[in-house]
Amino acid sequence: MTDVNTRNRRSAPTRRRIVGAAHELFAVRGYAGTTFQEVADAAGVSVQTVYFHYGSKSQLLKHVVDVASAGDDEPVPLLERPWFTQLRASADPREAIVRWVHASGVIFDRVAAILAVVRDAAWGDPEMAEQWRANAEQRRTAHDTFVGILEGLGALCPELDRERATDVTVGLLSPDLFLVLQRECGWDTSRWEEWAADQLAHALLKG
Repeated sequence: MTDVNTRNRRSAPTRRRIVGAAHELFAVRGYAGTTFQEVADAAGVSVQTVYFHYGSKSQLLKHVVDVASAGDDEPVPLLERPWFTQLRASADPREAIVRWVHASGVIFDRVAAILAVVRDAAWGDPEMAEQWRANAEQRRTAHDTFVGILEGLGALCPELDRERATDVTVGLLSPDLFLVLQRECGWDTSRWEEWAADQLAHALLKG
């Protein structure tokens, strides 16, 4: 076991270089336009090393999405991170919304462009279609957990049940909408956060 842990620690910087190079290439060239050889060259490793760690391009992109979502490659689920523990302890529903939107903005800055790559590739690639479905399911689970916090505070608008409130949150905090406002309207992340928090509070909370 010690030998395995030592090898994992030694290979961690190599995996990070590969993931960082792949992130940049996927974001610029898309899924079909990125090859393992290009990733290897950008990471300064052999193509065999990339295959050894990730096996397939779909697995590499999955890991890029996971790392971008979490901000690191530590095996700690997003909803078990310290920032979410602090959010869960919020007694003020508006404060909880501001925290959730801010966390979403931080994550979208890292992952929204890569999720768009997965979405675009899903039309013609079954593995990418499954990856897109899995990512969408993970986002909905996270938003449902957040809505459950507001529900526990007795803060939800009485016209909304939890499922409908989750629908609204998924829609307003969509990575696609984030990219539209950023790329087409020129919004920065702080402007998006202010707008999204206001919209979410208006849509979800009691008057």
